[in-house]
Amino acid sequence: MYLLLRALEFAADRHRNQRRKDKVASPYINHLIMVADLLANNGGIDDPIVLAAAVLHDVVEDVGITFDDLEARFGREVRGIVAEVTDDKTLPKSLRKQRQVEHAPHLSVRAKLVKLADKIANVRDVIERPPVLWPRERREGYLSWSATVVAGCRGTNEALERLFDEEVARGRAAFAARKS
Repeated sequence: MYLLLRALEFAADRHRNQRRKDKVASPYINHLIMVADLLANNGGIDDPIVLAAAVLHDVVEDVGITFDDLEARFGREVRGIVAEVTDDKTLPKSLRKQRQVEHAPHLSVRAKLVKLADKIANVRDVIERPPVLWPRERREGYLSWSATVVAGCRGTNEALERLFDEEVARGRAAFAARKS
């Protein structure tokens, strides 16, 4: 529990000026809390290393924390999981997205758990609190692309995989209803 609380405090501080791209510019920390909550309350995960990594999964990518700093503060295992799910922001977006698809089957089980929960949280946001500048086609595309990434994480946690499928189906139904 101590590790998770320290990770939450650190993430809240580092992401304090970051907002989601929805209409109300939700605090970014809400996303990180949702990822950890999905793991714990839907996936039955009580591993403090996984939960801490879930809360910290974007600190290197988004706020410039180094992997060495992350390891010094939270240990080698947390660093390893975060490193597995961190995109290389020096690459073009299309290549980063393709690499997520390619790398998903090769992630550790712990990293796959974080990836699953992150995709569930993002799909929910695309459905319920979409980025303001994303037209419907882009939101629909996100559902399809995230399903391709999650395909590489299958066999990790049945409850999370089922929840992901339910959320994608809910999103597709909502988009289909709006077309008619």
